[in-house]
Amino acid sequence: MRPSGCLAISVLLWSVGVADPAGAQWVEAPGRGWADLTLYYHDTRIQYGRERERGPIPNGGHAVATSLFVTGAVGLFRGVDAWVQVPVHYLRYDDFAAERSSSGFGDPRVFLRVGPALLGFPAVPVAVRGGVKWPGGAFDVDAEIIPLGEGQMDLELLVEVGRSLYPQPLWMGGWVGYRWRAPNERTARAPGNERFWYAVVGGTVGRAGWKTAVEGIVGDPWRIQGLRIPSSPREIIQGFASLDWGVGPGRAGLGARIPFAGRNLPSGMAVTAQYFFRWGED
Repeated sequence: MRPSGCLAISVLLWSVGVADPAGAQWVEAPGRGWADLTLYYHDTRIQYGRERERGPIPNGGHAVATSLFVTGAVGLFRGVDAWVQVPVHYLRYDDFAAERSSSGFGDPRVFLRVGPALLGFPAVPVAVRGGVKWPGGAFDVDAEIIPLGEGQMDLELLVEVGRSLYPQPLWMGGWVGYRWRAPNERTARAPGNERFWYAVVGGTVGRAGWKTAVEGIVGDPWRIQGLRIPSSPREIIQGFASLDWGVGPGRAGLGARIPFAGRNLPSGMAVTAQYFFRWGED
């Protein structure tokens, strides 16, 4: 037993929905911040199965996800900033049995991030970030409805690092973290906790910017109705590449995500469109 095909759509969206602007490890100064709008589109008939095999979604399954992630950050005081993210989804899942769709808000996430400046140390690109995802999106489990969220709360703790190679137009960064997943009492499901990581390299060429990244998630087995299901962990390793350029007060970009390996999650390439801008700078 593993998460249903419908639920896997919202699972994959949540795993890829965090903005990663250049220099993200530098905690925002008080009153300064940024906002990011990312449109995500994924259309696939392929999945990673229980044994990490890649093949068609059973029963002629066809998953389509169109989502907008609205993410913002603001400096609260020296060495501390806050992140907030709210997703909006339109999800569709078709198979031989029926056509199902759902739309609305997904699960919001809130983070606090702390850097060395809080303790009076020099401002270096290292930070600790902790946050919570709570069930804000609808979690209807009726056969005709695709859940917009996962229906339960998660806690995350991660360490971020980064480095600028100035005067070279290059930068790099990444994070490692752990996700504690609360049980969903309504469905008697207890998702397994997860370890995750992310590494990115980016730079500029004239007015254009580029970025390549790779990320991974490795989960523990789920418990369903009290039973531990060894074949249920979800895993993903995927790459990301994007180009961006200055437009108005910010930067617009296009990108693609390509999964390399996984387990119990959809496969297939996804595309993104993004607009990122800062405020409060001199």
